[in-house]
Amino acid sequence: MRYGDGGGVDQAERGRRERVRQRAAVLFAQGRSALEVAGLLEVSTKSAYQWRRAWTAGGVDALASRGPAGPDPKLSDAQLARLKQHLEQGPAAAGYGEDQRWTLVRIVALIAAVFGIRVGVSTAWEAMRRLGWTSQLPSYRAIERDEAAIAHWRRYQWPAVKESPHDGPPGSVSPTNAARR
Repeated sequence: MRYGDGGGVDQAERGRRERVRQRAAVLFAQGRSALEVAGLLEVSTKSAYQWRRAWTAGGVDALASRGPAGPDPKLSDAQLARLKQHLEQGPAAAGYGEDQRWTLVRIVALIAAVFGIRVGVSTAWEAMRRLGWTSQLPSYRAIERDEAAIAHWRRYQWPAVKESPHDGPPGSVSPTNAARR
């Protein structure tokens, strides 16, 4: 993928982009023009000209990554580690006895109780993503479910119930088909 094609904004992608800018700085130091750098690194000429201006004004350090865009996260890494400990104890430990699932609203309440920070649902979702948790829906199954009986039915009874293919020429749904008359 070319640099100018967009792409991810994770740490690995930021590192890759910074290496491209550092390579551009080396090429600028060799006396290459912004057009040459754009062609060699397969980036837009606009980016190459911006990098050249930044490199001229501040050197190689001016082309370093500034980290992720946007504001800093509301929860630090240490707070996330503490939050993870609380989450792993389960909702019952936090006082939720009726349902043993973490919801974002419950996580917001947990963050407020543990850290004294008021956050929104989107901030709670971002914290869960940073912890590596994903959204999951539970599968509802009857308590009386008998897996052995289901496997037996699928193995021996389903083939008899399943519709078999028709013997004869393939049909058509067309009303003008001669086979339908």
